[in-house]
Amino acid sequence: MTSRFLQAVRPFMSITPEVVKPTREVHFNEKMIWTFAALVIYFVMTSTPIIGADLGEGDPFAFMRTITASTQGSLAELGIGPIVTAGLIMQILVGSKIINVNMGDPEERSLYTGAQKVMSVLMTIIEAGAFIIGGTYGTDLSLSSQVGIISQLLTAGIIIILLDEMIQKGWGLGSGISLFIAGGVGLQIFQGLFAPNNILEGPNGVTSARGIVLAFIYWLGEEGPLSAFGNLFFRYSTNPAHNLNLPSLSILSVIATLVVFVIVIYFESMRIEIPISYAQYKGIRSTYPIKLLYVSNIPVILTSAVFADIYFIAQMIWNSSGRENSTSLLTQILGTFRLDAVNNQYVPIGGLVYFLTPPRSLIGDQGVINFADPLSSLTRAFIYAIILILLSVVFSMMWLETAGMGPRDVASQFLQSGMQMPGWRRSKKIVERRLEMYIPTIAIIGGLFIGILAAFADFLGAIGSGMGILLSVSIMRQYFELISKERVAEMNPALRGFLGIN
Repeated sequence: MTSRFLQAVRPFMSITPEVVKPTREVHFNEKMIWTFAALVIYFVMTSTPIIGADLGEGDPFAFMRTITASTQGSLAELGIGPIVTAGLIMQILVGSKIINVNMGDPEERSLYTGAQKVMSVLMTIIEAGAFIIGGTYGTDLSLSSQVGIISQLLTAGIIIILLDEMIQKGWGLGSGISLFIAGGVGLQIFQGLFAPNNILEGPNGVTSARGIVLAFIYWLGEEGPLSAFGNLFFRYSTNPAHNLNLPSLSILSVIATLVVFVIVIYFESMRIEIPISYAQYKGIRSTYPIKLLYVSNIPVILTSAVFADIYFIAQMIWNSSGRENSTSLLTQILGTFRLDAVNNQYVPIGGLVYFLTPPRSLIGDQGVINFADPLSSLTRAFIYAIILILLSVVFSMMWLETAGMGPRDVASQFLQSGMQMPGWRRSKKIVERRLEMYIPTIAIIGGLFIGILAAFADFLGAIGSGMGILLSVSIMRQYFELISKERVAEMNPALRGFLGIN
């Protein structure tokens, strides 16, 4: 029986904009065009400023930009945040059995998807209103300006929701969420390497580029390779007058980024091969692969959504309660901030968000090792890593059931596809028990590995953040596999079902 929650949301689904699923086969080249068009629209939105917004100094939500694929002061201010938050809420409701959804029933699965989209639109309105209340766009906005800003953010949010739906329904490749995250991280990496805006680099007031590659070329020409390497390896000075504190844009950060790329690509290829046979074709045997990263990057996305939402709430309350002059107990519990003059970003200095915000480098004021208070900074890094790893494991297990990737669902797919395990009766219960020996364990190990790797990348200051790099590499790997499958299916349409392509 369909849950009351889904029945209550059903009327709102009819008034929510929807992308029609293609009624014909969409060829590979056409999918590439639609995917590229969606990415272009997203980048245009990130470059289009919000009319009537007064941003002021610093970026209060710089920490969450990578995961939400958002840009300060643009139409993409909210990015994919509402979509991810809505998905997280629905995951929690289903996982805690507050609402019951039979994912094996096509009608209920369709209602669940529709309810998630309605929730995404609702979260867009709520987050846009919260930005206004929190004073992100100024404290003296007229009612018409407030309505205008919310209307712009709502329209842009619905467009992003529809772009994601368009891609997922078969017009494009992959998903809009993955595409926009990878695009945003790619842009951050490019800026981190080649940003030309100048900063002071040393005790003599020497000026060079912010981007690490351009800075290295400058130092190489001025003082030679050894001096360039030495000055830019950590890119940090304990003397505030040097204005050198950019350890997240250092040679070490470049090395960390490359190392994470290699590690993720290597472990993406690791899998367990379960022997299978086909009931229709006796004597023909194959294997069913279960990847080490079975649930892919989903745990990191959901964990990041939790951190970003808590950060967002803490920032909003801190802004509305007087910022540095706040005496609110809730502000002290959730988080207090200060403006980092070098990066022009607000960084947490206390409260819960201090432990949920990753250290962006190995050393530095916001790094794993803060020379002014090493014990406190090391404690913060340890607590952040533990929370990140635990949540990654929890969301890995939750995702198995809600995404239809658990032993029960995979066992049903086995039997429907005519597969069986050699030496065992062709029974759903038997297949399910055998899969229970592998899938939950692999999901836990995968979530554990993803959490550790994301923390490691953050601690070494990988450009684009640890989670961002981890997500972008996984996404690019998935796109590579997806494009390969699409090309094979294009040449041999009979293989579409076998390759899992609609």
